[in-house]
Amino acid sequence: MALSSILPDLSPWRSTRDFRLLWVQGLVTTFGSFMALVALPLQIKDLTDSPLAVGAMGAVELVPLIVFGLYGGALADAVDRRKVILLTEAGLGLLAAVLLVNALLPEPLLWPLYVVAAGVSALAGLQRPALDSLMARIVPHDQLTAAAALNSLRWNVGAIAAPSLAGLVVAYAGHAPAYAVTVVSFAASVALCTRIAPAPPAHDAEKPSLRGLAEGARYAWSRPVLLGTYAIDMAAMFLAFPNTIFPFLAEDLDAEWSLGLMYAAGAVGSLLLSLTSGWTSRVRRHGLLVVFGAAGWGLAITAAGWFANVWLVLVCLALAGAGDMLSGLGRSTIWNQTIPDELRGRLAGIEVLSYGVGPQLGQVRAGAAAGWTGTRPAIWSGGIACVASVAALTAVLPKLLSYDASTDEDAVRRRKASEVSEVSTAG
Repeated sequence: MALSSILPDLSPWRSTRDFRLLWVQGLVTTFGSFMALVALPLQIKDLTDSPLAVGAMGAVELVPLIVFGLYGGALADAVDRRKVILLTEAGLGLLAAVLLVNALLPEPLLWPLYVVAAGVSALAGLQRPALDSLMARIVPHDQLTAAAALNSLRWNVGAIAAPSLAGLVVAYAGHAPAYAVTVVSFAASVALCTRIAPAPPAHDAEKPSLRGLAEGARYAWSRPVLLGTYAIDMAAMFLAFPNTIFPFLAEDLDAEWSLGLMYAAGAVGSLLLSLTSGWTSRVRRHGLLVVFGAAGWGLAITAAGWFANVWLVLVCLALAGAGDMLSGLGRSTIWNQTIPDELRGRLAGIEVLSYGVGPQLGQVRAGAAAGWTGTRPAIWSGGIACVASVAALTAVLPKLLSYDASTDEDAVRRRKASEVSEVSTAG
């Protein structure tokens, strides 16, 4: 097998300037966000020493994510998507500054951490539909899987480097330096966003409304393939997302030094799959990627909770990351291949709920279960439940397994529309 057939497909990077700008902007933001992602729950742990208090972060983030994720989807179909991304990035930078100021106090307060967590969730809910729906507009239809793989590669680079570095920074210098890096990263991201071309809505786009949200929901409900991607991802994250109790797992394994590595391990596995993702550009049965990836995630999380050796735990977390990456590639491709542009923002809002609400609820579940059964049982029991749920959902929604990009009516219709748009633009 030729090496070029395994390595990532760089076509989107070569063909689209805005994709390159978004890729670099995303790398900068990912790095800073993960610094805060590690520092924030660790600071709550230091202030409370309670797994339930750490898990409660997911509870305060849930409602803002649902409300603003749905509204952000409607907003992305009605206004300039670049403007939404730019303003939300600036808002996230201001919230990071609040964390920095609080960390510099002689006695940092607990309540601002929850307030900022809720604010970040709201802004992320507003931003992600605009960001996700913009991708299908700037990347040619036949390069969407390659673009998803490159975006995952970018995310994983930040997800590996930032948590590992954040764990060391917090351990030796405190929380404030980690938050300072986050502030700087968002400032750089805003500067990059100003260079992206405007992405105005269609001329006949409606203003955000409940009726528009309902139209998007009806479309999603009428497409079993889309329902399958949403349901499987939400179940996997709700039942088997143990990140919030990693500080307690590291302590339970007598390996506090490994905390940053635990946060980074999943991204290592995901990165390895990204670096060998060239073959995914030739896949047409993307539903298989969703199902097998999610099941692999659940099996690996089960093993991570079962083993008592920290190195085996890290290997299992890396395997889980590879499974999540595989499932994510399938989901992203199906979404971008089948959803019409005029509904893409609203459907992206529903997508935010599918991959956003799951982890938030998963944090609450993991924290509560750890307080009741112990840290490791909370992890392996969630993994088993994840595998069982994936099997059940696949049986209930068989069209996800049979999805084929070359024959699916929605995918064929979207491909033809994309080809017409590209010819019109070239002309």
